[in-house]
Amino acid sequence: MLHLICGKIASGKSTLAAELASAPQTILVSEDEWLSALFADQLETPKDYVRCAAKLRTVMSPHLVALLRAGLSVVLDFPANTMDQRRWMRTIIDESSAPHQLHFLDVPDAVCLERLRARNAQGAHKFAVTEAQFHQISKHFVAPQPHEGFTLVRP
Repeated sequence: MLHLICGKIASGKSTLAAELASAPQTILVSEDEWLSALFADQLETPKDYVRCAAKLRTVMSPHLVALLRAGLSVVLDFPANTMDQRRWMRTIIDESSAPHQLHFLDVPDAVCLERLRARNAQGAHKFAVTEAQFHQISKHFVAPQPHEGFTLVRP
């Protein structure tokens, strides 16, 4: 099973990902962990994120397909927040022939911002996101559409 997660910043994606990954024979692959390890010194702007995330997706694709073909479940803690991101995820589904679930966390902005403030205050997250960045990034958010053909789960 390939688990995909859609939701704005601080909607609970990583929390859900950790819960899903606690199942037997399930691997968690976290975009934030990989981006931090590989590109932390290069991530200053949303444009930097787009560039580095594209590189990461290119490298991860065959690895994710191999994990799924080996019979493991994968929780992909990468945002499924735009149609382009979901098109990439669709290629993994198609190449692996794995079943999937797209978990859609439809959380109001006010709740996300409250969680973001708390997360930033704790300082435990790999990346601190400002409220201005939240709004800038959220402009690109597109909820999953029926024509995309995903098996949608609303927790």
